[in-house]
Amino acid sequence: MGILRAILAIIFPPLSVIDKGCGSILIVFLLTLAGWIPGVIAALIIINKNESF
Repeated sequence: MGILRAILAIIFPPLSVIDKGCGSILIVFLLTLAGWIPGVIAALIIINKNESF
């Protein structure tokens, strides 16, 4: 996970998962609307899951 993407996930979570697909964007967006922290956690999990070997 790149440091810039992690910072973006903290500032605006849906923007950090823009290249992961429409479903990921929608999930993170809805969680961010429900609360900022769930959106950040979901974004970090999605970013970390897709960039691991």
